[in-house]
Amino acid sequence: MAARADSSRTGSEVVLAIDAGTTGVRTRAVFTDGRASISDYREFTQHYPQPGWVEHDAEEIWQAVRATLQTVCRQLDRPIAAIGITNQRETVVAFDRRSGAPLHRAIVWQDRRTAERCDALTDQLPQVRATTGLVLDPYFTSSKVEWLLHNTNVADNPNLAFATIDAFLIHRLTGGESFATDVSNASRTMLFDIRSLQWSSEMCGIFGVDPATLPAVVPSSGRIGVTKGDGAIPAGIPISGVAGDQQAALFGQACFATGSAKNTYGTGSFVLLNVGTTCPDPTAGMLTTVAWQLGSSPAVYALEGAIFVTGAAVQWLRDGLNIIDASSEIGPLAETVPDAGGVVMVPAFAGLGSPWWDPYARGAIFGITRGTSRAHIARAVVESMVFQTRDVVDAMIRASGVAIRDLRVDGGAAVMDLMLQLQSDQLGVDVLRPTELETTAIGAAYLAGLAEGVWGSTDDIASRWALERRFSPRTVDRDTPHAQWLRAVERSRDWISH
Repeated sequence: MAARADSSRTGSEVVLAIDAGTTGVRTRAVFTDGRASISDYREFTQHYPQPGWVEHDAEEIWQAVRATLQTVCRQLDRPIAAIGITNQRETVVAFDRRSGAPLHRAIVWQDRRTAERCDALTDQLPQVRATTGLVLDPYFTSSKVEWLLHNTNVADNPNLAFATIDAFLIHRLTGGESFATDVSNASRTMLFDIRSLQWSSEMCGIFGVDPATLPAVVPSSGRIGVTKGDGAIPAGIPISGVAGDQQAALFGQACFATGSAKNTYGTGSFVLLNVGTTCPDPTAGMLTTVAWQLGSSPAVYALEGAIFVTGAAVQWLRDGLNIIDASSEIGPLAETVPDAGGVVMVPAFAGLGSPWWDPYARGAIFGITRGTSRAHIARAVVESMVFQTRDVVDAMIRASGVAIRDLRVDGGAAVMDLMLQLQSDQLGVDVLRPTELETTAIGAAYLAGLAEGVWGSTDDIASRWALERRFSPRTVDRDTPHAQWLRAVERSRDWISH
C-alpha cells in the first residue's frame, strides 16, 4: 500500500480522519471517488476519581488511535493523500516532550474541579472575554493546567508539555518531530488571543503557564508534519488538517457563508454560527471562537453555544434509570405520548453551559404526577435537547443581530425525527439533516485534503453536501412550553453550595 499522495490527482485517493472523541476514537477513510467509507472504532475508559471530576488515560487514547489506524490501513488499496485530526476540545494532557509519556491522566472538558478557582478570578472576566472570547468556567483548559501544576507531581521543566488531544496525537504520530495545535483548538484554552492568533502572555500569566510548554499554533488546513511510522502506521503520510470537533463539524456541514449554522447532538450539543472573518466583540452568554484558518487566509470566527448534556441524558436513562435498554429506543418511546404530560427535565448533570454558565446548577425533573410514565420522562429528555438549543440560538440572535438561515444538524441523536421536528417548531426555521451525519470526521478529512490539493476549493467541498430530510416549522404554540422550561431552569440553578 502506498503511504504518500501521488503528485498528480488521480481521483482515487483516500484521506484518513482521526476522530478522537470524548468516549472513543474512530479512524475513517474518506474516498475521493465517493465510495463508502471504511472506519474502525475503539472506546476508552472514563475515570471519575471524585464527584465532578472526569479523567482519561492519554496513553490509552493513543493506543486506540494506533489500533484504529492499523485496522483501516490494512483495508486500503490506494494512496493515502493526508491525515486529518479532530478531537474533544479543552481536555488537557501533561506529558514529557522527549518520550511522549503522559505525566498524569488527562483532565477532561467535562471536569468541574476548578469551579472555585474560576469564581475567584471574576475580576479578570472583562480581560478574559476581550482576549479569548470565552467565559470563566472550568470547562476550558487554562485552569486545568494550573491545577496540574499546583496539585500533582507535574513540575515545570524544559521537557514539560501541555497539550490538547490533537497536539498530543500529532507529537506521537510524528515521533516527536512536530508539536502543534491549530487555531481552533488553541482558541478553546483560555490562553490564546483570538485576534492576534498567538498565545497570550497576559492569560498565561494569570494561570501561571509558561508559554514554552505549549504547542506551536498553526492553520487548520496546511501541512504540519508527516507520520514517522511504527509498524502499525505507515511512514511519510502528511498530517495536514486539524480542528476541534465542533469546528470540524461546522466545516464538514459546509457552513462556509456568514449566517450558516449547525448543531451537533452528541454527548453534549454545540451550536456554531459562522460570523465571518471579523472577530466580533464579546457577547453575553455566548462564546466567540476561531472556526478555522485555511493556510494563510484570514481566520473565520464563530459564535458558539455549548450545551453540556444532551445525548448524555439519554445514556443516563439507559444506564442510570434503566428506562430504556438501548439509546435508539428513546425516539420511538417518546413518540408514544403526545407530549411530556407536564414533565420538564433539566439535564444539568455537569452544571449549565450557554447561555447560563452556571457550574453550580444540577439536574432536576419537575412536574411528576401519579400519571407520569417512562414515556413522559423520555419525551421530557428529548424536549430538553430542543429547549436548550432554542435558548442558545435566541441568545445568538440577540447578541449578534445575525439571523440563522436554517440549522444543519448532525450527531447521534439527529436520527430522531421527533426531536428535529420539535426543534424546527421551536426555532421557527428549517432544520436540515444531511445524508452524512458523521460530519466531524468528514470536516477533518476536508481540511487535510484541501491542504494537499485533493479538493480544489470549499466550493468543491460544498458540492458534496447532500440533504437527507428537511423539517419545516409547524403552526404551534412554541412559547408556552418554552416558558415552562425556563421556570424549571431557574429552579435548578445555583443548587450546589459554594
